Amino acid sequence: MPELAVIIVTWNVRDLALDALRSLYADLETSGLSYEVIVVDSASSDGTPQAVAAAFPQVKLIASADNPGFGRANNLALRQLGFGQPDALDLPKAVYLLNPDTITQPGATRTLYEALLADDRVGLVGAQLAYGDGSFQHGAFAFPGLRQLWVEFFPAPGRLIEGRFNGRYPRSLYTSGQPFSVDFTLGATMMLRREVIQQTGLFDEQFFMYCEEIDWAWRIHKVGWDVRCVPSARVVHLGGQSTGQVRPRSLVDLWTSRIRLFRKHYPVWKFALARLMIALGMWLKLRQARHSSPDAAEKSALLDAYRTIYHLALRP
Repeated sequence: MPELAVIIVTWNVRDLALDALRSLYADLETSGLSYEVIVVDSASSDGTPQAVAAAFPQVKLIASADNPGFGRANNLALRQLGFGQPDALDLPKAVYLLNPDTITQPGATRTLYEALLADDRVGLVGAQLAYGDGSFQHGAFAFPGLRQLWVEFFPAPGRLIEGRFNGRYPRSLYTSGQPFSVDFTLGATMMLRREVIQQTGLFDEQFFMYCEEIDWAWRIHKVGWDVRCVPSARVVHLGGQSTGQVRPRSLVDLWTSRIRLFRKHYPVWKFALARLMIALGMWLKLRQARHSSPDAAEKSALLDAYRTIYHLALRP
C-alpha cells in the first residue's frame, strides 16, 4: 500500500478534472512519496470517465452508475482502500481528498503530508487556497454559528463579513507561513491521517452535498485531534464548478445539509433559534427574488427553492 492515496470525485467537469490531474501528477512525481490516485465519477454525461481513463491509465477509476453525492462518492474509494473495516491492516498513512476544480502548485502535496505526520496531535490538514486569478481565498473556517447566519441574511459591514464574526481567520495567520489550528478546512483539500479515518468513520452519507467536511471535522475535534491549515501548501481552487451547474437545486442541497448539520451538532435551544433565523432569511429572499430576475423561468426556480428551504427550516 502506498504512503498516500489521493481521491478525486468528478461530476461533469471533464476538462477541469484533466487539468487537476495533470498538476497533481506533476507534483506527486517530485514529492518522493509512494502514491495512488483514485477518481470516482458520479455518472457524468460529458465523457469525464472516458477522458480520464484515456489520459491517465494509471488512475484507479470508479464509475458510479448514478450521482451518489460528494460524501458517499468519497466513501466508495475509502472503502476500496480498506477503510471502515476494523481489522484492516494494509492502509495508506494518509488520504488526500482533492476537488477536481483545483490546480496543485509545486510542492503542495508533500508539504501537506509532512505537516500532517510531523505532529501526533494533528489529524487533518488543508492547503492555502487561491482563486483562478491568484487572489486570496479563505481555505479554513470556524464552525458555523448564529453569527454566520446573521451575516448570511442581514446587512453587515465588510469588516464583520471578512472577520472572526463570520468565521474567517485573520490574513496574518496565512501570511505567517506557519500551520495554524482551525475548526475545519474547506473540502477542496483535505488530507487525513489513517488513524483518524479509522477512529471517526467515513463521511456521514446523510449529507448528499455540502457540509460533509464540516461534520467530519466536528467529529474529529470531538475525539481530540487537531485540524490545521498549512499556508505553505498552495492550491488554486476555481470553486463551485460542479454545483454551479444547477443553482436552485444546489441552494436546496446546501440548506438541507446546513439544517441537518445544525440539528446534529447544536444544542436544542441553538438549533431552534437557527431554524427561525433561516425561515426569516428565506422569507426575505422570497420578497427580493420577486423583483429581481427578468427571466421568468429562473425566477420561478429560485422562488421554489426559497419556499422549499423555508418549509424545511420550520419542519419539526
